[in-house]
Amino acid sequence: MKKFIFISISLLLLTSCVSTKKYQDLDNKYIKTRSENQVLKSRIDSLENKSLKDVSALEKMKLDYDNMKSKYDILNKLFTVKDNAYKKLQASYDALSQSSSQTLAYEAKKSQELLKELNKKQAELASESTRLETMKKELNKRAQKIDQLESLIAAKDAKLNNLKNSLSRALTNFKGQGLKIEQRNGKVYISMENKLLFDSGSWNVKQNGKNAIKKIGTVLSANPDIEIDIEGHTDNIAYNGRNTIIDNWDLSVKRATSVVRQLMKNKNIDPKRLIASGRSKYHPIADNSTKSGRAKNRRIEVILTPNLDNIMNLLKK
Repeated sequence: MKKFIFISISLLLLTSCVSTKKYQDLDNKYIKTRSENQVLKSRIDSLENKSLKDVSALEKMKLDYDNMKSKYDILNKLFTVKDNAYKKLQASYDALSQSSSQTLAYEAKKSQELLKELNKKQAELASESTRLETMKKELNKRAQKIDQLESLIAAKDAKLNNLKNSLSRALTNFKGQGLKIEQRNGKVYISMENKLLFDSGSWNVKQNGKNAIKKIGTVLSANPDIEIDIEGHTDNIAYNGRNTIIDNWDLSVKRATSVVRQLMKNKNIDPKRLIASGRSKYHPIADNSTKSGRAKNRRIEVILTPNLDNIMNLLKK
């Protein structure tokens, strides 16, 4: 009898160590994926801020160009006036060339002063003209860069829209089963309520959920430049299962990982594109005080993000 009790205790301790190690591995994966998610969000925010700054800088340069053009027109008009005055003085000088030497000297002095002033104005006009030309070239370069950036962003948005439409067509049979697809913030979001994927307290994907994930995987395999982030969410009811799962954090991560494993069954999806993370109860989309609200909060979100390398490279240039 004592020998039996000793063996039972040994087996219990061994099982506890293995579970702790699994949990630690899972926690480390969660920390890593959360960090990668933050880096991606930071890159998108930086991209949007840079685009806004470039647009603002272009508008400022256009305003400076208009101001310089206005100054150029004013100086040109002034030059015309001075030039006409000079011609009149030259005519007067010719007429008075036969007058008294004192009058002639005076008019000659005035003419020289006027000529000096005209030369100065001509130099200013030439300088302003050069500056305007340089500014015009710079404006053209910036406008071209912004056009390229807008073209890349438009192409990215068009690709996301096509992706959303492809997913909508592929998942038509799952309408009304807690599945929703939307495009926002430069990403495509696929939200699947747990009633489609899991039984209560479980992280094993049901057959109907596997069918939906398989459809999603088929579309994603045809779009290899899309990053795939799987997020698990729960309601605010504490997990009370008797498995190795400790709480809602564990359950949300475990369910996200289960969806990732289903997607990995499609051999055309590179595992490097996949991120599994859990958000527990902390990002609800409905009121947890109602049964229907809690059902909506118990969900998996597949977040699809386009590759932004082309846009980032253009901004670096």
